[in-house]
Amino acid sequence: ALAEGLAALHAHWWGWARLAAAAAPIHDDAFIRQFVAIAEPGLDPILAAAGDLLEPHWPGLMRDLYARHPAALIARAVDANGFTLIHGDVGENNVLMPRQGDRPIYIIDRQPFDWSLTTWLGVYDLVYAMVLDWDTPSRRALEWPVLRRYHDELLRRGVTGYSWERLVEDYRLMAAMGVYVATEYCRGGVTSRWWNFGPTTLRRVLTACDDLRCADLFA
Repeated sequence: ALAEGLAALHAHWWGWARLAAAAAPIHDDAFIRQFVAIAEPGLDPILAAAGDLLEPHWPGLMRDLYARHPAALIARAVDANGFTLIHGDVGENNVLMPRQGDRPIYIIDRQPFDWSLTTWLGVYDLVYAMVLDWDTPSRRALEWPVLRRYHDELLRRGVTGYSWERLVEDYRLMAAMGVYVATEYCRGGVTSRWWNFGPTTLRRVLTACDDLRCADLFA
């Protein structure tokens, strides 16, 4: 149901022509770098406070990601195929479902901040749901069926030229962005609120980066 709902949203605004009609151009290089720069100050405080909760190779992976991943995002933004209007915060608290059954669903509380990525790869919304919010066993078991349903629904709704292989690569590139989300909360320092969810979220994201070999896309 989530895959179908997001595909309906994304297909409606898919591609250059519809984004132009919405006055929502794809973000330029400076905007993408600004988005990353806002989150990056949270990196060192997290590594200092919670580094012992991470696998030994993860701090290096996070530093490499901040150094190299933005260039991969900028390069990807040259091609509009895959870009659309996104929600950007498809966390479990923003998805409403009926008391009985699983359709229709409603995705609420879109908050387009002046620095957030709002015209972006559609598959990022699925990353936000599955990589950041779902426990790792659930994500591993369900991510490919969900992505396949999403792709099928995009095609059914008239999206053309966006291959399954391209979607998978985009999903891997977007999964690494979960590190930005997990560290942005601590850009002013590690807070007590972050300890309630942050370590778990960060471990989920970094485990997904390992599973999906995300670093291969920006090494």
